[in-house]
Amino acid sequence: MRVLITGAGGQVGRELVAAFSSEPHHEVVAVDHATVDVADRDAVLGAITSTSPDAVVHPAAWTAVDACEGDPDRAFLVNALGTRHVAEGARRVGAPVCYVSTDYVFDGTKDGPYLEWDEPSPRSVYGASKLAGERELDPGSTIVRTSWVCGFHGANMVKTILRLAGEHDTLSFVDDQRGHPTFADDLAAMVKRLVVERRPGTFHVTNQGAVSWYEFAREVLSAAGLDPERVRPVATADLQPPRPAPRPANSVLDNAALRLSGIPLLDDFRVPLRRLVGRLTG
Repeated sequence: MRVLITGAGGQVGRELVAAFSSEPHHEVVAVDHATVDVADRDAVLGAITSTSPDAVVHPAAWTAVDACEGDPDRAFLVNALGTRHVAEGARRVGAPVCYVSTDYVFDGTKDGPYLEWDEPSPRSVYGASKLAGERELDPGSTIVRTSWVCGFHGANMVKTILRLAGEHDTLSFVDDQRGHPTFADDLAAMVKRLVVERRPGTFHVTNQGAVSWYEFAREVLSAAGLDPERVRPVATADLQPPRPAPRPANSVLDNAALRLSGIPLLDDFRVPLRRLVGRLTG
């Protein structure tokens, strides 16, 4: 299978390239922002039609949630119109698209985990732009919604927590936002499976184990051999300065489509967390 991967220099993109490249019978066409800006229709169409991939995996996005709030035009240009360009190019060569989306398509008010079939209702510009991207896809595409992504590449919360732990005696994290931490290498492995098996539709793909950011920070410190009691809880409303973009209080995604399809779910997040912290601190 020849697979074109957008955003190949990003946190998830790099793991996707590694996942597909690990098997010699897959050919990877990796494009990053420097080589193919998804906001540039001609560049996207040229990249896809010139390589004629069997599938397109599309994690490229503008994911700076607070920055999106201040620049909605850019958010929709990259996340929505950029996805339209990818879908158009894939349509021309007959390739299915696998689009990486987000828990932010939901408003976070549900009492219980979100199913793939729940009605989206984003509260932020970022969430609205990613939902708009979902709606640009043809039937037969695959949508993978994920949450709280961390990994070895790029900036993410695990790296932030470890850095803050080295700079401060105590750390404060919100205890009223809950979700499933997801690790980029595990996510990439599941995306690869869905693409190779050509499974269309929407799938929630996360590691297992629902926690608050406060509880997650304690787990990160524990994995690093540090004292989790150094972490203090704080309410979102008490954050100073307040964040420009609203966050869903409940980001817990039920991986129902995977479970009902008989596909084994990803590990509890503590397993890849220990693996990642070992890599970052070793």
